[in-house]
Amino acid sequence: MVLHPKEKVRVAGQEVTFCCKASGTPTPKKYYWYHNGTLLERNVHQYSSRLALKGLALEQAGTYHCKASSEAGAIRSAPAQLTVLAQGQQSCNPEPEQSLVELPSECPQDSTGSRYYNVGRCPPAPCAGGSADRSGCGVEAEHCCGVRRMELREIPCTGSLLPIKVVAECGCGPCTQPRVLVQGRVTAADTGEPLRFGQIFLGDRKVGFTGYKGSFTIEVPPDTQRLVARFVDRQQKFIDTVKVLPFDRRGGAVYQEVKMLRKKEPVDLDGSRSNAISLGEASGREPIGELVLPAGAFLRPSGKVFKGTVKASVTFIDPRDMATASAASSDLSFANAEGEIVPLRTYGMFAVDFREGESGAVLQTGPVEVRMDAGQVWMPEHLQKIKLWSLNPETGLWEEEGILQPAKVGRGKREERTFLVGNLEIRERRLFNLDVPEDRRCFVKVRAYSNEKFNPYEQLEGVVISLINLEPQPGYPTNPRAWGRFDSVVTGPNGACLPAFCDSQRPDAYSAYVTATLGGEELEAVASSPKLNPNAIGVSQPYLGKLGYRRSDHDDPNLKKTAFQINVAKPDPNNVDETNGPIYSYRSLEECEKAPVSANHLRFYRVEVDKYEFNVVPFKESDLTSWTGDYLSWWPNPQEFRACFIKVQIEGPQEYMVRSRNVGGSHPRTRGQLYGLRDTRSVRDMLLENISGACVEFKCSGMLFDQSLVDRTLVSIIPQGSCRRTAVNSLLRDYLSRHPPVAENNHTASFTMLAPVDPLGHNYGIYTVTDQNPRLAKEIAIGRCFDGTSDGFSREMKADTGTAVTFTCQERPAGRESFFQRLLTAPAEA
Repeated sequence: MVLHPKEKVRVAGQEVTFCCKASGTPTPKKYYWYHNGTLLERNVHQYSSRLALKGLALEQAGTYHCKASSEAGAIRSAPAQLTVLAQGQQSCNPEPEQSLVELPSECPQDSTGSRYYNVGRCPPAPCAGGSADRSGCGVEAEHCCGVRRMELREIPCTGSLLPIKVVAECGCGPCTQPRVLVQGRVTAADTGEPLRFGQIFLGDRKVGFTGYKGSFTIEVPPDTQRLVARFVDRQQKFIDTVKVLPFDRRGGAVYQEVKMLRKKEPVDLDGSRSNAISLGEASGREPIGELVLPAGAFLRPSGKVFKGTVKASVTFIDPRDMATASAASSDLSFANAEGEIVPLRTYGMFAVDFREGESGAVLQTGPVEVRMDAGQVWMPEHLQKIKLWSLNPETGLWEEEGILQPAKVGRGKREERTFLVGNLEIRERRLFNLDVPEDRRCFVKVRAYSNEKFNPYEQLEGVVISLINLEPQPGYPTNPRAWGRFDSVVTGPNGACLPAFCDSQRPDAYSAYVTATLGGEELEAVASSPKLNPNAIGVSQPYLGKLGYRRSDHDDPNLKKTAFQINVAKPDPNNVDETNGPIYSYRSLEECEKAPVSANHLRFYRVEVDKYEFNVVPFKESDLTSWTGDYLSWWPNPQEFRACFIKVQIEGPQEYMVRSRNVGGSHPRTRGQLYGLRDTRSVRDMLLENISGACVEFKCSGMLFDQSLVDRTLVSIIPQGSCRRTAVNSLLRDYLSRHPPVAENNHTASFTMLAPVDPLGHNYGIYTVTDQNPRLAKEIAIGRCFDGTSDGFSREMKADTGTAVTFTCQERPAGRESFFQRLLTAPAEA
């Protein structure tokens, strides 16, 4: 499906047109349209690949999708939502929704000491369109609900007033169009060796190369529903890898680690004789099966039989080995007869590479035989359903090559075993699969949070949640594979729903292993020992006990805390305890996606050192559509985010909070006005006594949102404690003196500068990274700052390397205020 119908909003009485388009061989000619899953009558609506609806009524709202078919098969489009408004009904409510931000610790808002303040938000929903584009297939001028007016308020804090801008009114305007990216690294699954200068394809189109360290960036084409990327090693050390990459449709970058499987060393075969190659000899286990190549099976592309020496490499991806799950290609899905993309469960994949011994020219084969040991299939019903599949590298979907039939095969004089035998020809496609369509499916609800408080308004978006279906429990009559399939979903404002195999008869028949990453950083799961805490995990008893929740360090505290495992126990609709998540039946996807945060769900959270951020113009970094064009916006450009950090060394007996205060410095519209605050606790250097370091974010200098004038941000760095400035990086001092105006540094308890416009680097103690994702830009900059280099990355603080300013702090006498406290209580005097 190369064109999917788009979401539309109309007023009753208007008209709307939906379009879709499929490609294939032969070209699909038949199209069918469905409303809320019900086929629309062709003779009533006179549709083809285009569906036009005139004189819309309220009851015509809902989801629409199309199906295209030919003699080769069928494919369905993604559903598109049609919203029909009554006459006079507004598509964008002028009254903002609630959106809470945390204020600085010195700004309690009520008698309870709450520091949360409602700044309002406008949900980025589409606004009602007209009928200007009669075909419905062109680019429709899109308008979305957004901020129409903001107002400045001042919040009383200890000794001062804090400015903050809140949304006063919402209205329709042009939609924000942030870039949608997938970034990451491609490395070998066995050694971590990067794929250097590998080719990247989207479909049959080459879109770029990986870098020297295996890094890549893919810009997601507009209207993409399923991003299928193929990574090709030009040195042919690794198997071509096809990945279905998750992305955030609302913009920004999602980070992915891509693993490639190393090709098995080739063996020499005699092309004039019959040959057999084992499939899957993992750690002394019996092979899953074998590939039988009869005499004369090898062919040149011309069709001529090749009977010389063949260099044969057959690499088997064995699901009994957990390490292979991350390196397996695609997402184990196929299009069924109705065109719906549905999951497969694998018994193993194999990649083949046959070449002429002397010239290295690629060989094809005529009919060859694939045998699978029936003793490896413990589920009786799978014996009738297992098939041979090949991967379509352009769609990332598996397509049926043939079925496997039981047959008796003698092995030696006495041993005769039952094999499942199928035939295939090896032509252009080189990756094959032994799979079973699996229809026992559910969804698992997972949310990610910014900290362990699990506040509903502190959920993280853009987190990649990955789920691997694990082997069933021993003793249950099912296939004991280590993994069966894998899926990844990106969290939105209401979490994520991940598909998984499930069973209603036995809770432990299927289990799932779940992880979460944000910009390459692993998030932590909630602890399961010494005892389960339902309130922290997010699932009430007794369902939690039935799920058997266990964090990855449950039995060994030395293991990572970044994953959990559950039994995917299908909910019993007659049991009220199991009707509120976190497992939903396959037909209840919408219920899962729209579940309130009070419903049962599983959780990850971000582990951070003490850190606090305040922006005068509120902005949610995980939702780029929340950006507002304002002179006081911390990030002036929603398509490119520049993160700046300064490294502070602190000599003192403990760790200290360090604040950066950022105000307009040179721009006439912002001079003296606050942009925001950042508080960061210093991190102890494990190799140096009484030394810690802090990587403190400050607002970068540069153009403001109108892109007309540069502002040199006036940045003050203030440690919280009895501290005095004892050193400033000489290169930084010289740079600032050569680029006036120079900020006054009258008080020895702080450091003030007009921030440099240039991205200086570690020699100056300044770390600057630009990226399309603000979180990723900050993560990379912090990693370099910790390391004290301009291209490295570390999570261990090296406090004496690459620093900009040094403070010496001591424990102050009892009753004496620090400069930080005096700044809060009497700012003018301080």
